[in-house]
Amino acid sequence: MAKEKLSKVLVLGSGALKIGQAGEFDYSGSQALKALREEGIASVLVNPNIATIQTSEGIADKVYFQPVTPHFVTEIIKKERPDGILLAFGGQTALNCGTELYQNGTLSKYGVKVLGTSVEAIMNTEDRDLFVKKLDEIELKTPVSHAVENMDDALKAAHEIGFPIMIRSAYALGGLGSGICPDENAFRELAESAFTFAPQILVEESLKGWKEIEFECIRDANDHCFTVASMENFDPLGIHTGESIVVAPTCSLTEEQVKMLQDITIRCVRHLGIVGECNIQFAFNATTNDYRIIEINARLSRSSALASKATGYPLAFVAARLVRQ
Repeated sequence: MAKEKLSKVLVLGSGALKIGQAGEFDYSGSQALKALREEGIASVLVNPNIATIQTSEGIADKVYFQPVTPHFVTEIIKKERPDGILLAFGGQTALNCGTELYQNGTLSKYGVKVLGTSVEAIMNTEDRDLFVKKLDEIELKTPVSHAVENMDDALKAAHEIGFPIMIRSAYALGGLGSGICPDENAFRELAESAFTFAPQILVEESLKGWKEIEFECIRDANDHCFTVASMENFDPLGIHTGESIVVAPTCSLTEEQVKMLQDITIRCVRHLGIVGECNIQFAFNATTNDYRIIEINARLSRSSALASKATGYPLAFVAARLVRQ
């Protein structure tokens, strides 16, 4: 891919700090803005959270303290006319907003190019049904699951798989609406709650008790790809990552097991066509070496800041430099 001439780039921040919404993307957004400045590209930031470094004077060239929603971002695009947009540095809020702007034709109407990972690849990781189908193409294991959009289909899927059942929400912030259900009553209650957070939920086999292993991976448009850090959740699967202690690097796996998961990570990231940085989460049975790919975040995540500080490798800064290679 030829290096593009960009003069102005719109960066979507994480939005207002509130309960149920992540605020840890100040780090990745600040690094992206620093990288744009070093490249000589003007930056426009949308982020209503004044308690962030990235909204400080001198970080971005222009800051809009507006909600990160399609309506407000569209108005800013009309006024600023950026050449490109970065979706991967503001967490789930930015990703969802950018995806909607792409789907409703706003980005193409105003000639705004999505930099880095394509929206199609983002949707392949966010939509649980597409995600499973995409990884099936290269025979990588994901949890036995059914993506459903209503309660009848959810109950049918639960009985097909058998209890206990894991529920996961698509396009949701911080694992909202996710959990493990031992029986149908608990399942109904959690599924009803999950549908209020997301239009689609994933009904899948429970892997409670397996180890939860994460990798940060970086890839450029020329297919150079490597993992930066391996991380291990202190708690087994069943405790949300955000509520668990995370250790970097992994301590309880053998070198061969880490290498096996690294190889799977790189195969997966290449197949999905991610450009920049991503986070991949595994459920892993260390006794049998069986694994499941739980999810991939095709963006900077909560783990990215941890990995950057644990390894000294500036993931967000490098990812921002790679989006126009």
